[in-house]
Amino acid sequence: MKPTTHSSCNSKASRLAIPVQSFSLVLILSLASPTTSCSEREKSSLYQFVAELSSDGGLIGFSNWTVTDVSLPSRGLQGHISPSLGNLTGLLRLNLSSNMLSGGLPKELVYSNSIIVLDELQSSTLRPLQVLNISSNFFTGRFPSTTWELMKNLISLNASNNSFTGQIPAMYCVSAPSFSLLDLSYNQFSGSIPPGLGNCSMMTSLSAGSNNLSGTVPDEIFNLTLLEHLSVPNNQLEGSLRGISKLKNLITLDLGGNSLSGNVPESIGELKRLEELHLDHNNMSGELPSTLSNCTNLMIIDLKSNSFSGELTNVLALNHCSLSGKIPFWLSKLRNLEVLLLYGNQLTGPVPDWINSLSFLFHINLSNNSLVGVIPTELVDMPMLKADKVASKAFELPVYKSQSRQFRGHNKLTGAIPQSICNLTNLEALDLSSNHLTGSIPIALNNLHFLSRFNISNNDLEGPIPTTGQLSTFPSSSFDGNPKLCGPMLAHHCNSAEAIFPTKRTGDKVEKVIFAIAFSAFFGVGVLYDQIVLSKVFG
Repeated sequence: MKPTTHSSCNSKASRLAIPVQSFSLVLILSLASPTTSCSEREKSSLYQFVAELSSDGGLIGFSNWTVTDVSLPSRGLQGHISPSLGNLTGLLRLNLSSNMLSGGLPKELVYSNSIIVLDELQSSTLRPLQVLNISSNFFTGRFPSTTWELMKNLISLNASNNSFTGQIPAMYCVSAPSFSLLDLSYNQFSGSIPPGLGNCSMMTSLSAGSNNLSGTVPDEIFNLTLLEHLSVPNNQLEGSLRGISKLKNLITLDLGGNSLSGNVPESIGELKRLEELHLDHNNMSGELPSTLSNCTNLMIIDLKSNSFSGELTNVLALNHCSLSGKIPFWLSKLRNLEVLLLYGNQLTGPVPDWINSLSFLFHINLSNNSLVGVIPTELVDMPMLKADKVASKAFELPVYKSQSRQFRGHNKLTGAIPQSICNLTNLEALDLSSNHLTGSIPIALNNLHFLSRFNISNNDLEGPIPTTGQLSTFPSSSFDGNPKLCGPMLAHHCNSAEAIFPTKRTGDKVEKVIFAIAFSAFFGVGVLYDQIVLSKVFG
């Protein structure tokens, strides 16, 4: 294994030892009819199972019981599973997950013709799920193929978070044609991924991360056309991803922390449902394909610790990703970046001064974070904001059909509207609504002749609204929620005293504007709102 380990949301579950004396045994029992009774063999098996526990929970008198369910998850059970459970002919469901059981699975249990081992999964099918969940225990030993040959009804197996060793059996789908979910992560399996898993035509989820697997991802795996989740991180897998485009239904691809080589194939753009892509900590190289932009559902992409080269992305959308810390410096390396969306995270610190080095950036959204400090001059000195050689019809402005599709500030900006914004003569959209801005509206905003969207509602601004120029063309809703404002489009008309504009209400205050949540401005020639930008760039 590599010294640097790929991390994922799943981690090995901690095991809390609960004294057996303190738990109450949970057996779901159905009363038999008065004319029937528990068979001697079944009664003996149940007594034997209870006898091997340090506390029987007061379970006595089994003569009129038929055991159909045994549900003992997270009970702190220790020791071995008694083979006697396999003799309970009426047992349908068994849940022993999240305990501290050790040893192997008794063959009497897995050979049972009636048992359906249930985890709390929902199904719309009429018949119950055949799910074996023995996750988060201390099971050891191998998984002999013969163990699974008689489990013809098996649909799902979760054996994660144990200490199983040996090779992964390839017999699952030969014996159980409806097998669809396999989770063997966090064990000690070795060897290669068996090509026989490619026979599982119903497979939707395959997880085997954090083992000692080696070799390549067999080509047969790429024949699993129903596969939605392929997660085999933190192993020693090699090879390339040349067949990945066959998995059209893939939602999650996690192969981080391996030794994969080659490039990300152009065909990855055919995975329209892909939401998570983890290829970090591998030996991959080459240019990132532009076809990644076709994966419009992609929410998480992790490619760190590889050797990718070439031109980097033009659009980076990391909004609502639970990011924390400062705005990372590596963004400054994205020299071709045009759109940067970081809103809806927990970013802290100031807006970095290197932001104006992104000479092509024309759309930036940092709203709804925890950024602090003054509005940096670098932000309003960005090259694209002052460029005069950008095609005015390069993009189209959106036509909003409802208020819900409009962007709003909803930040905590304080102080006055900076005079420096008035120098952005190509500004097309400015939304500073729902903040705590004070002072008057700068008259020079009338010089922004390209301004097509303007919203300063719900602040604490005061004084008259300029009645000439661009600002007079906006509706009253752009100014609502400022009780100290006056103007012909508002219910509060200006009197003679209010109509005199203050000569200077900002000045040094501009440099002291503090924003506790975020600064959100949408600007540049042809500036777009997020969904329009992404639709143009991603097709």
